[in-house]
Amino acid sequence: MGSDVSADRVLMPGVTLSHSTDLIHVRFAQPHRALSSAVLNGGYCDASDFLNVRVARHSPDETEDPELTLQRLSDQRQCSGITVAMMTAASLDSLRVVSGSIDGETLTVVVTTGMANARSAGDKAEYRLLDGVPSERGTINLAVITSAQIAEAALVEMVAIATEAKVAALHELAVRSPVSGRLATGTGTDAIAIFSGHGLGCARFAGKHTLLGERLGNMVMQAIKSSVDYKKELPA
Repeated sequence: MGSDVSADRVLMPGVTLSHSTDLIHVRFAQPHRALSSAVLNGGYCDASDFLNVRVARHSPDETEDPELTLQRLSDQRQCSGITVAMMTAASLDSLRVVSGSIDGETLTVVVTTGMANARSAGDKAEYRLLDGVPSERGTINLAVITSAQIAEAALVEMVAIATEAKVAALHELAVRSPVSGRLATGTGTDAIAIFSGHGLGCARFAGKHTLLGERLGNMVMQAIKSSVDYKKELPA
């Protein structure tokens, strides 16, 4: 895994991105405070690395625990601390990176998209147990990285804004759930991670009345629409 890895791309000082056909790797020179729904080290943590790993669309009946798989890949990549890692079945050709600046601080959105399991919130779920583990892999995986220092409550606001922007993008693209026929709000296996940096700029709020919220919403919409259009996976 990870053959033909690209040269490092500097996203902002101390943050680099490399990728191959089956792995995206973001390295942080110093740990970044993270809030995520990632399979590996989801929740709050101080992350040294971020991985987005391509896997088969359908898992076999018996498979290794995804956390173990991702931790092993993290070890193989010689990640030095806590790795936040997620999985996708999408082609990593769908990778889109959108960057901008706010008051001298950098804001970057990294997204990959696969629309094979598009769903609308509230659709009837296939897995009827509390801890059901979906075997499907489609997935819009989204990482937001900023050099600014973001308060923990504002990290939660950024998750909300990015998610609302994802929904708006899918509605503009008229993606529909094959389960209910309603406009899709995502896929059944989406993941998101927000990373706060070490710059001089600080943000206590990130809602729609703030410049941070405005820029984040527009950047997420731009990245997702470009990524979905490239893949041309919209349901007929």
